[in-house]
Amino acid sequence: MKRIALAAAILAATAAVPASAQQGPKPEAEIRYRQSVMNVTGRAMGPMGAMAQGKAPFNAAVAQKNSALVETMLGLPWDSFGPGTDKGAPTRADLKVWKETAKFKQAAEAAQKAAANLAAVAKTGDEGKFKAAFGELGKACSSCHDDYQLKQPRS
Repeated sequence: MKRIALAAAILAATAAVPASAQQGPKPEAEIRYRQSVMNVTGRAMGPMGAMAQGKAPFNAAVAQKNSALVETMLGLPWDSFGPGTDKGAPTRADLKVWKETAKFKQAAEAAQKAAANLAAVAKTGDEGKFKAAFGELGKACSSCHDDYQLKQPRS
């Protein structure tokens, strides 16, 4: 009898959860999330870019730390470009993201692959290989940004 009462209480509690809570994050929350991920990624790219361009001395520890962070971060934002997240808050994401989903997914995968390669190369401590791998990641990021990022936010 106690089991039936417990099961009924659990069923009643789950039925009382509002539909909005069952649907997941709102589009504006998804937009803010992906913007935050890209902001952290950009901050980690800065010191590596300075090293790759010879504007800062090569530091293997910084390269390893930041490349690992970028690899992790580039695995996060893509699900936040789902249906309905094309509006809800100001965003620089071009509407082509939702019209060219296969091409966008390929660009995201290319960036993730380049980030994984950079992280692996950074572990070797080889400055020349690091610079080359960073250049490849830069190309992958730029390609996606050129095709799918607007210069000015839209609402």
